[in-house]
Amino acid sequence: MAFSIAPGIWPVMITPYHDDKTIDFKAIELLSNWYVEKGCAGIFAVCQSSEMLYLSEQEKLDIAKATADAVGGRIQIVASGHTADDKPTQFREIENMMKIPGIGAYVLVSNRLDQDHEGEAVFEANAQEIFQQYPEIDFGIYECPAPWKRLVSTEFLRKAGKGGRLVFLKDTCCDYELIRERLKAVEGTSLKIFNANAQSWYDSVLHGAGGYCGVMANFHPELYKWAFDHRDSDPERAQMVAHFLTMAGMIEMRIYPCNCKYHQKLVDVPMSVYCRSADCARLDKNARGEVEALIAMENYVRRQLGI
Repeated sequence: MAFSIAPGIWPVMITPYHDDKTIDFKAIELLSNWYVEKGCAGIFAVCQSSEMLYLSEQEKLDIAKATADAVGGRIQIVASGHTADDKPTQFREIENMMKIPGIGAYVLVSNRLDQDHEGEAVFEANAQEIFQQYPEIDFGIYECPAPWKRLVSTEFLRKAGKGGRLVFLKDTCCDYELIRERLKAVEGTSLKIFNANAQSWYDSVLHGAGGYCGVMANFHPELYKWAFDHRDSDPERAQMVAHFLTMAGMIEMRIYPCNCKYHQKLVDVPMSVYCRSADCARLDKNARGEVEALIAMENYVRRQLGI
């Protein structure tokens, strides 16, 4: 158990496609480099933003390998792809993903550990079975909203953190008070909690969270990084940036990840807006205008910060 998660900003990687619906590996390379250049601490690959429920088992591995190859060890990578229902396939998913050099931890999806809503005992038993099966692997947990959101109990986090089997939590509870409780429960352990919620992430960081791991790091990760880095040295401006990020985060409810790909296409990494998980025909003039307005506001904030 040697993988120590770097604090900071962790984007949830999107999957670019060609117009013929195949994966655009050149755009994956460019996007990976973009994350590095923007100062991200790491990348969460093969997650819901990657449309992992719409990828084949081999595509998941190919995307993770392409990301790791492009990053070349410059920043950390964790990966999931934990979507199977049956245990043998889940185990194979774990084994094959962790054969890829450069993947530091495998991120379990919480709802896969309690698929029939049977409760805490079943959840913990399934997690412990995986931990015991793979003592050499560092694990994370992602409270993935699809196919349904299964929050992890604070007591489980306390025990898993102290046991050294978890190093990463992508927290999607969207409840700053609950996150504060979770942070107290894992204090002093190797488990770092990363808030996925654009509204409450900054409060979590001020109370000891590892950073931000969410959708909006695909739009403007350097603004999250600025607030994170200046929370002590320039708290007033850092808080104002956090307020902006709260409002900007509302756009994730508008045809994501199609709108994110449109944003990338306009300002950073050329890619198709096509997605397998969303109908991008809904990205109409109004939705595109919202993205263009966000870009103008991002640039204004950057000028105010001198970045």
